[in-house]
Amino acid sequence: MKFNTKTIHGNQQHDPATGAVMPPIYQTSTYAQKSPGQHKGYEYSRTGNPTRSALENAFASLENGKYGLAFASGLAAIDAVIKLLKPGDEVIATNDLYGGTYRLFTKIFENFGVKFHFIGFGDTQSLSALINDKTKLIWIETPTNPMLNIIDIEAVVKTAKATKILVAVDNTFATPYLQLPLNMGADIVMHSATKYLGGHSDVVMGALVVRDKVLAEKLHFIQNASGAICGPQDSFLVLRGLKTLHVRMQRHCENATVIVDYLERHPRVEKVFWPGLKTHPNHEIAKKQMKDFGGMLSFSTKGNRKADAIKVVENLKLFTLAESLGGVESLCGHPASMTHASIPKAVREKTGVTDSLIRLSVGIEDITDLINDLKQALKL
Repeated sequence: MKFNTKTIHGNQQHDPATGAVMPPIYQTSTYAQKSPGQHKGYEYSRTGNPTRSALENAFASLENGKYGLAFASGLAAIDAVIKLLKPGDEVIATNDLYGGTYRLFTKIFENFGVKFHFIGFGDTQSLSALINDKTKLIWIETPTNPMLNIIDIEAVVKTAKATKILVAVDNTFATPYLQLPLNMGADIVMHSATKYLGGHSDVVMGALVVRDKVLAEKLHFIQNASGAICGPQDSFLVLRGLKTLHVRMQRHCENATVIVDYLERHPRVEKVFWPGLKTHPNHEIAKKQMKDFGGMLSFSTKGNRKADAIKVVENLKLFTLAESLGGVESLCGHPASMTHASIPKAVREKTGVTDSLIRLSVGIEDITDLINDLKQALKL
């Protein structure tokens, strides 16, 4: 089954009771049992819910996995992965990553004895140098947030598998439409399903997909025991969003390509960060492991002044100044004071997240209107 068909039919069945094409919203907390322990597959909705199960099956199908898990948020999904570890274990993570992930790692799990190393993944030598017998997990984002760096998943996997270290990939920016980490050997794929998978800025959710049964059982145990599950209404909304993922991603990529070309030639723009540019240091890796280059991009204003960047995002009209990304509408943000504010200034600036950086989530509006909006905002 091809991807565009999977988004609509992958691992899905019509409702056996009524024939409903879309899975019903099973708005229930509990289920009748014939005798203690004898039920029809569901006993309590924290443990499992038919609407959530339909969504989890769809997640698994799109990522070419076997087991999908849906959580209350992307951070809840990451939280479950780190709970696979124990005090004394070590994690090697991307140094250019979402601020909330950095906060979870450093402010929560470091307090429980898990050690984190944050590095650039430009080559595998720096990764190999950090690996020891305590290393249990490598956590990467690709493309990264917000600098749009690309990490060679296959190279990381090759390094990790020599010592049986788990590799987890945050695939939020790429989506399974553009990139399939499990096919490249990764063990876990994570999504903030709030973003492109939901696609309409109306739900908060996280997802994990794996192939290994034992790993899936461990994660499901954590999901059930910790309780950070999503509700049936949210499950329904994201399942509906998945059905248009392929057509939305096509337009996101098309619009981003035009906008990047415009910004590259604009006299008030210092630099554009987008893996589709031939000048991008990881362009060849992106070509190798991605179908297209995505709808996310960042750029810095000339002179590297925070005041200019703030003025641009305040002046934008169609690009709404807001947290999040991946919806049908275009959004803009100032990472240093918004999504990455939880990262210390000195740390974030080492990765390029300066005060003059602006991040765009390019939506699916008419491209002429988006270009005109950027044109008026960049007049400063």
